[in-house]
Amino acid sequence: MAAPALSHHSGQPRSVPLRELRTRLTQLIAMAELTDTVTLVTRDGDTRPVAAIVPAPAARSAAQARADGDRLATVTAGWARRLEESHRQGALRHAAELRAVTDALAEVWAELDRHVPPGTDPAVDRLRAAHTDLRRD
Repeated sequence: MAAPALSHHSGQPRSVPLRELRTRLTQLIAMAELTDTVTLVTRDGDTRPVAAIVPAPAARSAAQARADGDRLATVTAGWARRLEESHRQGALRHAAELRAVTDALAEVWAELDRHVPPGTDPAVDRLRAAHTDLRRD
């Protein structure tokens, strides 16, 4: 007895029991190829899918999406490590430069205190008052 032709259901994947799949595999594969139909395969008497027949481009794109996701995760992790290392090195450079500026400022204030003792020049005294938090003798 000839099996009736399978019709395309738009948007919704069709569901086929394993027993029917055995007799219509060629037809289901042709339908997937020609009409981009997805067919879910179920065990006889069970509605949960156990396999699927999908068009090759869809299967390839899912595999590529997984591969792209793995590749993206690897690249992202690499850039995150580079950024963390760059941030750490920048913080070290910043701390070293801040120490150098603080040391230079301390030398300038010491020299200024030798040449212009406190209380002798009101403008320098205002600077001293404004920068007391920066001056750590």
